[in-house]
Amino acid sequence: MTNVTGLKCVRCQTLFSIDHYSQDCPNCRAQVRSNLVVSYDETLRVKRPKPGSASPWTLWRYGDVLPVSAAEAVSLNEGGTPLHRLDTIGEELGLTQLYGKDESRNPTWSFKDRLACLAVSAAKKMGAKTIVSSSSGNAGAAAAAYACKAKIPCVVFTFKGSSGPMLHQMRAYGAQVVAVEDKKDRWTLMEHAVRNFGWFPTSPFFGPVVGSNPFGIEGYKTLAYEIAEQLDWRVPDWCVLPVCYGDALVGMWRGFEDMMAFGWTDRMPKFVAAEVYGSLTSALADKADGPRDMQKTHDTVAVSIGATQGTFQALDIVRRSNGTAVTASNDEMMNWQSKLAVRQGLYVEPSSAATLVAVEKMKGTGVLKSGDSVVTLLTASGLKDTATTAKYQGEQIVLPANLETSIRTLTERGIFPGDPSRV
Repeated sequence: MTNVTGLKCVRCQTLFSIDHYSQDCPNCRAQVRSNLVVSYDETLRVKRPKPGSASPWTLWRYGDVLPVSAAEAVSLNEGGTPLHRLDTIGEELGLTQLYGKDESRNPTWSFKDRLACLAVSAAKKMGAKTIVSSSSGNAGAAAAAYACKAKIPCVVFTFKGSSGPMLHQMRAYGAQVVAVEDKKDRWTLMEHAVRNFGWFPTSPFFGPVVGSNPFGIEGYKTLAYEIAEQLDWRVPDWCVLPVCYGDALVGMWRGFEDMMAFGWTDRMPKFVAAEVYGSLTSALADKADGPRDMQKTHDTVAVSIGATQGTFQALDIVRRSNGTAVTASNDEMMNWQSKLAVRQGLYVEPSSAATLVAVEKMKGTGVLKSGDSVVTLLTASGLKDTATTAKYQGEQIVLPANLETSIRTLTERGIFPGDPSRV
């Protein structure tokens, strides 16, 4: 592994070997279960030139600071996604610098491609025989696509009731998709496969969850690199992410830390976790060492961030960045999903819209100032789960096979101009 010295606990900094990727930190287990991240030697975080114009606009534009080299990469040309200036919504919220990082432009239409790319690349380099993921959607689809590219078999454990389009997407890439009645059984089965058969996990597979594969998390560093470069190497004041277990949160933080050491940027942003059930929000309020498991008060439309318990790694980054956590309800997320589509032409999954809920609430309480630069992470396409959107759209107009009646109906609805009484 390029420059890799091992895997390090995010809580106590203990260093483990690179084959410890399917474990947590045994030293922290009795207090707060903690995930591991990739540790590099001193040759990584040194002054270096910024990427040149000849470098490809993909994740591998920054391949020399990742744990797998570009020559060893399992790639589908991921990364290099647009950073949209959300002027219409920014004007409504009273913000002059509001942006959306559009991850729906990745090969499987979500930010999970960055994680899967690095995880599967590491798996191939380490000789893995089977890729395994536990997922309700995006992570499984990404794992399946990259495993296919790597010519490694893939098994995805999911649960009954997951979004049909995403399950179809996983199977389209050739993955074996197995749905269980009880959500917890997917982790039990996956852990059995990892421990007994040596399958390579790209996602969490035991609880309490600590986070995903450490090599995969490194893929999220490139989000930070791209955002800074797209802002002409200016660091935003705030980065707002939809957060389940905080993999992208810690990955982006590490990316911004890298750039400080490289001499590309001169400061760090504050991070905001948009969540559903308030695990991180509660831990911050109570100054707890780790996030607690919250009561599930309702079924969420944002299944991808629907965990009732957050992770230490997510809480750690929110605290270290002087950031915060904000909860989002179903109606709030669906309202912002609609606004983002209608006013900016961006149709995103409900969890992505949770970032706009957080921005609205923070601006309302004065945490965000008008001139603050704010980047929201738009994690995936709304096409991943159109059934949820449909429930909030109301009845579709259907016209009879009669031209006069059709014209009258469209005029009454205000679609055709004119006075309906004169039709």
